Amino acid sequence: MKLLLVLAMVMVALLMMFAGNSSPDGSASQDGASAANSVAAGPRTPVLVELFTSEGCSSCPPADALLTLLDQAQPVPAAEVIALEWHVDYWNYIGWRDPFSSADYSARQSAYASSFGLNGVYTPQMVVDGRTEFVGSSEARVRSAISRSVTSAKPVIELGLAQASSADKLSVRIPAPPNASSGDTPELFLALTESGLRSSVTRGENRGRQLEHTGVVREFLLLGSVNPSASPAFATETVLKFNPAWQRANLRAVVFVQERNSRRVLSAAQIPFASH
Repeated sequence: MKLLLVLAMVMVALLMMFAGNSSPDGSASQDGASAANSVAAGPRTPVLVELFTSEGCSSCPPADALLTLLDQAQPVPAAEVIALEWHVDYWNYIGWRDPFSSADYSARQSAYASSFGLNGVYTPQMVVDGRTEFVGSSEARVRSAISRSVTSAKPVIELGLAQASSADKLSVRIPAPPNASSGDTPELFLALTESGLRSSVTRGENRGRQLEHTGVVREFLLLGSVNPSASPAFATETVLKFNPAWQRANLRAVVFVQERNSRRVLSAAQIPFASH
């Protein structure tokens, strides 16, 4: 009888101890979740995800939606997905002229086709860090490619914005030189992107559809070459002027270093205009 009483007292003590560690408001479990979230929310490695698309292409909207998912949800652990949506112009003949298209963006895709040894170009096409390409609506392939890119060492790109009365000044600094391939030349590029864009397509393959876009490239500039052996640090500034039709709250400056020959992206960074 005494033994049963002692066992009952031990059980009561254990129950009280566990109750103290898991309060009715869930504070204990919240602390555990916070710790897990803190690990997940640690430093992320930038990964440049480029989508070549067109509003005249009926198979492109799913790829556009996937790019939006990657940009907004950031679903790959340890990766900061930096999204660029390039609208090519070679679908314009089919009946709908894509308002965001440019021959320059088609030329960029053609350069990738050459570096990948492809026979031609196609849409939708995704390119991850300039190293791998595939059909742009394949979520499994893009997640796998992003996960692989996270393991690559990339120099930090520091960005700053200063707003003036009629323009903005973007400062770029790379404290450590990029790890470039021997004999290749790293180049520094700037893409101004706009998200939250919508189109009501009235002709062509997507006639009658409402299309939405993220990270649409509005302007693309070569800022110069980055010589890894010239100096331990690289810095430059550029003045930015915008089309009045662009929505500042939805604009970002995306800066990346890319090898001229191999097309490998060595590092990337982005900064929104909304907070400046």
